[in-house]
Amino acid sequence: MTLHQPVLHLASSSPRRRDILTAMGVSFSHAGVDIDETPAPAEAVADMVQRVTRAKALAAYHSGNFTLPILAADTVVALGDRILGKPAAKEQALEMLACLSGQAHQVLTAVALLVAGQLRTALSVTLVTFRKIGPDEALAYWQSGEPQGKAGAYAIQGRGGIFVASLSGSYSGVVGLPVFETALLLQAANIDVLPQQIIGNAGRT
Repeated sequence: MTLHQPVLHLASSSPRRRDILTAMGVSFSHAGVDIDETPAPAEAVADMVQRVTRAKALAAYHSGNFTLPILAADTVVALGDRILGKPAAKEQALEMLACLSGQAHQVLTAVALLVAGQLRTALSVTLVTFRKIGPDEALAYWQSGEPQGKAGAYAIQGRGGIFVASLSGSYSGVVGLPVFETALLLQAANIDVLPQQIIGNAGRT
């Protein structure tokens, strides 16, 4: 297996974001950053997620001697104006799942790319509708261990997908890194997500 030099640095420790970037064929280094993600008073959800994402990119830049472009992302689950964060305990997760049961909610993922002092951002907004979730189902889901550390107390790419009745927007954005918006940012920075040799090989099949 040929190892490729990283073309960017991912300011995240999320295995889901790493998996998506890898699937896009992008080589990268990665490390998490620690910033305050508390919403400002009266701050709109879309503004908050973009602000936090920009802060992550800048925090990564200031934490190390990076010459590579820096990619950062943040995902928020919102039910109306209420942000459903990562549950700290069973009761909190069950309450979140009860609120989402039979309802439509938004998943907003912002992406930021810092290149040569220029910071560009993009926002993905997806509408997700849950079917009704019974209390026993919610408890069993919690006991699976999957809701822990997940915004909104669910993972769409895992067992939580059984609750999703419909989705309008970006599936990868709900997972944590919207492929379409990320690719646009990378291409604008001349970071190729479709290397020429892959195109050439595909044309000969």
